[in-house]
Amino acid sequence: MATVKRMKADNSVVVVIDIQDKLLAKMPTAQDLIRNTSFVLDVAHTLGVPIQATEQYPKGLGPTHAEIARRLPPDIPPKTAFSCCGAEAFLEELEMLRRQNIVLVGMETHVCVSQTAFDLLEAGLNVFLPVDALAARGRLDHDTALRRLEQAGAILTTAEAVAFEWMADAQHPQFKAVSALVIAREKRE
Repeated sequence: MATVKRMKADNSVVVVIDIQDKLLAKMPTAQDLIRNTSFVLDVAHTLGVPIQATEQYPKGLGPTHAEIARRLPPDIPPKTAFSCCGAEAFLEELEMLRRQNIVLVGMETHVCVSQTAFDLLEAGLNVFLPVDALAARGRLDHDTALRRLEQAGAILTTAEAVAFEWMADAQHPQFKAVSALVIAREKRE
């Protein structure tokens, strides 16, 4: 029987990949990406899940979108490599957290998200992809990348599924707080 990979708040990390204004403007699903990523980050903060982030060549693509940036740790490392693993100290910081499950959110699905996921999978980590918190300029690129990532071993999920999997039980001490975040997110749709 195969082992099912499941997340808990105490064994997960969220990585926000390159949600920067100039590139975000070209995303047909930009509003959904911001809403769902913000939700994942708010739940992560509520449940004590660490967050890491990167910016792809910020000199050219601009800063992280303000609504996302206010939810992130300061000093987001810049990168020119498409994989976050190419950002200075990214892997070292991830290894220090000693958490097996990595939740990737951001863009673009077929470029930076994919290459980061492949590197993390090769490093023996579990990669979870809330598909409603990922984006690409083109639907074909997004959908094809998700199929390839799933075949490589990444686990497809949704932002809300991540939240409830992290809690696992309605008796969780933060259940009401997370439920309020779910309701607030629904109002933004």
